[in-house]
Amino acid sequence: MSDKTISTSKRRGQAIAGVLSGVLVFAVLVAVFFVVRDEDDEPVPTAAPASVAPAGEASLTQEPQIATGTGTLTDLVIKELIPGTGAVVKTGQTVSVNYKLIGYTSGDVIDSSWANGKSTPTSFPIGVGKLIQGWDKGIPGQKVGSRIQLDVPAALAYGPERGDLRFVVDILSAEDAG
Repeated sequence: MSDKTISTSKRRGQAIAGVLSGVLVFAVLVAVFFVVRDEDDEPVPTAAPASVAPAGEASLTQEPQIATGTGTLTDLVIKELIPGTGAVVKTGQTVSVNYKLIGYTSGDVIDSSWANGKSTPTSFPIGVGKLIQGWDKGIPGQKVGSRIQLDVPAALAYGPERGDLRFVVDILSAEDAG
């Protein structure tokens, strides 16, 4: 073999080794890119503001089943079904809630923010006379993240034509008016 053949063969081998090294480096960089990108896509846990229900309130993500009441109501009755861990709701704040309303003794669903097991939260200013008295009196003082049952006599709701009512209300957030 001549020196020229050995030199060409050696250069060809080095060129192939260089290309293979380049391909290997590129493959490693691509793999690192995808691994790092997947890690970045994961949500970073942050503390929820005190006025928003903690994400762990999993039971608030399911539509409540409501039992009927018996008799006639004379007073507002507030029952905590799921204790909240957030801030206390204050008069004048805007609350975001899910709710379900039934006739107190009939059990007929009258209104709900739940449809087909999915919620559509709604927001209201609380304690300022824009809602029925049962809500304006029953929600302030409750904690964000709570599920409460409000048994509302007709006099604190829509009157005798609608009768006594039972609400189950999930308090999702409370924000100061601003």
